[in-house]
Amino acid sequence: MRWTRFQKIAFIAFITVELLIFVGASVRASGSGLGCPDWPFCYGRVIPPSSAEEIDFAHLDLEKFRKKAAQHGRDPATITQESLRAEFNPVATWVEYLNRLSSLPVGLSMTLLLIAAFGQIKARPLVFTASLTAFVLVLVNAWLGMRVVLSGLQPGIITLHMALAILLQCVLVYTCWRGTINPWRLAVDPRKANRLLWIGVVLLLLVVAEGIMGSQVREMTDELARQHTGERRDQWVGELEHSLSYILHRSFSWVILGWTLYFAHHVRRVMLGLGWLELSVIGLVFAQMVLGIILAHVGIVRTAQVLHIGLSSLLVSGLFLWILGANRARVASRF
Repeated sequence: MRWTRFQKIAFIAFITVELLIFVGASVRASGSGLGCPDWPFCYGRVIPPSSAEEIDFAHLDLEKFRKKAAQHGRDPATITQESLRAEFNPVATWVEYLNRLSSLPVGLSMTLLLIAAFGQIKARPLVFTASLTAFVLVLVNAWLGMRVVLSGLQPGIITLHMALAILLQCVLVYTCWRGTINPWRLAVDPRKANRLLWIGVVLLLLVVAEGIMGSQVREMTDELARQHTGERRDQWVGELEHSLSYILHRSFSWVILGWTLYFAHHVRRVMLGLGWLELSVIGLVFAQMVLGIILAHVGIVRTAQVLHIGLSSLLVSGLFLWILGANRARVASRF
């Protein structure tokens, strides 16, 4: 199937968002969220500093820094020019700055997508609506990104920030998939597609439920990072095991694995084989299981955290695309 120019633009937008999700996960896993504690500048500079000597501490608004310190449970009175100089971390600063830079391609590609979507209004009005929705979601998430910094990394805002990014991914998947006269569909008898669709929807709901529980666990690990600065991360699991949310999240993954095997068995039987998308979904589920085992038995490894978060967004996107194709096959006789 040949892609239209509009689909290519939508796919580029999807890639920029996916890259931003991975970079954002790196910021969160490395604890670099306050690497640039002010907004929109970084320590009052357009280009972030690489050393404390490059910062003009005399011109910083210390009240903003003290407010963030209070939100983190720290005595605001301890925030002085000298303490900021001593605590400056160039790695965290540049990781957070790269996160901000990664948002620029997202904004540009989304603007281009919205402009291109005007050509879809008559033939495919839902595609235009989806493109407009994606553009609005980017604006909302950009505002939330600012709130994440100004709130001192408030957990609820961080989770909402990530949830909207994954929702944006699904909107872009639909935009890319539907941006042609004949969208892709599963090569299956329409009479057999209904059960396949139902199985795929259940798997997606299970993955989303697991993601909600996972977001609660990530908030707990963020808190552990604040409480145990400098301590070994492999010791955090013992504390997490006292949490019901963590136990449910860890145990529920086996439910997803079991349903994925059922999904694979049924698809293979009905479609006489597994295509690239089914194999990708199954592979992502197994990869998430392996990463979960590493996080549970080795420790809260930063790289595993980043991959766990980033691959979850790919898994949701892949499943959503598969559901679109299954539904298209189910109602193929109407087109």
